[in-house]
Amino acid sequence: MFGYAQPLAFEAPQEEAALFRLIRELVRPYRAALGVVLVAMLVQTAAALAAPWPLKVILDSVVSHRPLPKWLAHLIEPLMLNQPQMRLATLAALALVAIALIGAIASYIQNYYTESAGQWIAHDLRMRTYHHLQKLSLSYYDSHQTGAMLSTITDDVNTIQQFASASTLGIAVDLLTIVCMVGLMFWLNWDFALIALGLTPFLLLFVSRFKRAVKQATHEVRKKQSNIVSAVQQGLESMRVVQAFGQEALEQQQLEIVSKASVQAALHARRIKSSLSPVVNVAVAGCTAIVLARGAALILRGAMTIGDLTVFLAYLSRFFKPVEDLAKMSNTMAQAAVGVERVQSLLETDVITPEREGAVDPPPLNEGLTFEHVAFHYQPDQPVLKDVSFSVKAGEMVGIVGPTGSGKSTVMSLIPRFYDPTNGTIRIDGTDVANLKLQPFRNQVGYVLQDTVLFRGTVADNIAFGRPGATREEVIAAAKAANADEFIQKMSAGYDTMVGEGAQALSGGQRQRIGIARVFVRNSSILLLDEPTAALDTESERTVIRALEKLMKNRTVIMIAHRLSTIRDADKILALKDGVVAEQGTHEELMAMNGFYAEMHRTQFNDSSLRECPRLARGEAALQTAPAAG
Repeated sequence: MFGYAQPLAFEAPQEEAALFRLIRELVRPYRAALGVVLVAMLVQTAAALAAPWPLKVILDSVVSHRPLPKWLAHLIEPLMLNQPQMRLATLAALALVAIALIGAIASYIQNYYTESAGQWIAHDLRMRTYHHLQKLSLSYYDSHQTGAMLSTITDDVNTIQQFASASTLGIAVDLLTIVCMVGLMFWLNWDFALIALGLTPFLLLFVSRFKRAVKQATHEVRKKQSNIVSAVQQGLESMRVVQAFGQEALEQQQLEIVSKASVQAALHARRIKSSLSPVVNVAVAGCTAIVLARGAALILRGAMTIGDLTVFLAYLSRFFKPVEDLAKMSNTMAQAAVGVERVQSLLETDVITPEREGAVDPPPLNEGLTFEHVAFHYQPDQPVLKDVSFSVKAGEMVGIVGPTGSGKSTVMSLIPRFYDPTNGTIRIDGTDVANLKLQPFRNQVGYVLQDTVLFRGTVADNIAFGRPGATREEVIAAAKAANADEFIQKMSAGYDTMVGEGAQALSGGQRQRIGIARVFVRNSSILLLDEPTAALDTESERTVIRALEKLMKNRTVIMIAHRLSTIRDADKILALKDGVVAEQGTHEELMAMNGFYAEMHRTQFNDSSLRECPRLARGEAALQTAPAAG
């Protein structure tokens, strides 16, 4: 049936070895809890093995008046004073209830401790995976879907959790159950036991033939489910744009495509997995029919009791249950193996910003920052920076301008080592930044982006994000310095107002001022400003600029500017073009050169298109003649 998917002899052991190696690492801290689970499972197994025997006693010793086994008769003899048959029936009934009660208690303990161990195993793996993701360079996120990572850290981790906490012990208990039942069946009737054992290899052969197909189908299902997460995430994050362009139907169509693909993959996987139970059930029915026919003949000849046949049939049905469970375990193992592959592909990703051995703590910035012949590319054949050299003295403000794609944001990203240069060196006070301890160095850098990201939490939490552990007084002082205290006090709960996704919405200017307060509380010596006023209206821009002027005092500032008026008073301006520093100097020096920067300035402030559109021209003129901030 599954001949197209024969397992590769060398591949399956490697996959299973990787799976169990990870499982061992995960369960090691919870050996005590899993020991309790194992004991509870063994008690359940013993209860399952003992369950048919009270019925055998009723059928053979109460109904058919056959003598009890000597050991059992000696054990219960003090309780058989009068009416022995009824007392024996009562004892058998009580034994049945006692067996069920013991099995129920063991089941409760097993379920609780299994869930407890499983949840903590999932927690550990989730945190381990997320910790690794946080260490990856931004280049990894540039080339991988967020939805796929979300699917791995949720769905795949849960699959591994279920296998690690329940399935691994289940395998051991099922094997033990099979061994015990085979022993008891041989004790009851050896030729019947051979019938059951003769069928088992064929079932195992059947399982081995489709195991590979199950894994392939499961892998495809996981991939399609990741696509759904990515499509939904993109649609929800872009809802403003989707509604603005009226493309709700298009986004729904995109989701429908990936959703239907997921349905088809899931149905294909289910067709493969569903073939197991029918095959096992038919095999069990055939085996049971043979035992019934032969058992009836033996009973008629007096060679076997009805109780013996009843117990054997009970064991026969339960014997194939763990066999079926072990067979089904191939499905679970396939799913867990897929989860392990996807998790390990993350954990083994080495796109990590390295911290060199012997790295030192960064000293306070005294001299300045230097780029020495720095080159960088995101794709090997598409250089973004070719040969960038410049220096920034401590306490200076340097502006960076240039057309789209000239590498402005890349320069900013190289300073805190979000990426490392392809060639060249970046130095702080003469020390290569690659020789500095990464986190202490990043603590010296404050970042204000075009659009401040607010995390779900209170306003105070978002400001303190710049330096966890900041006191309430420090948070309020930072907000006042960023001209944010006034509007925060007017919010429904002040600094305890919830903001971020799904909470109170803030204007662009308010978000930027919270972002500035976040950098204030961080108190970094190096300040990177990536067009922090580009998306703001005129009034908000003035308020933010006043806050930025406070923030920039006594700090080394590098600022990307789209509006050239915001960097007119910079100590130095770098004009990037085609991946190199085309010009550098003060505003006056660059204007005197009458080169690339001067052309940008003329284009921005004297564009012919503005003259052709009086309304735009009046607006731009208003910006130029606006009173100086602060």
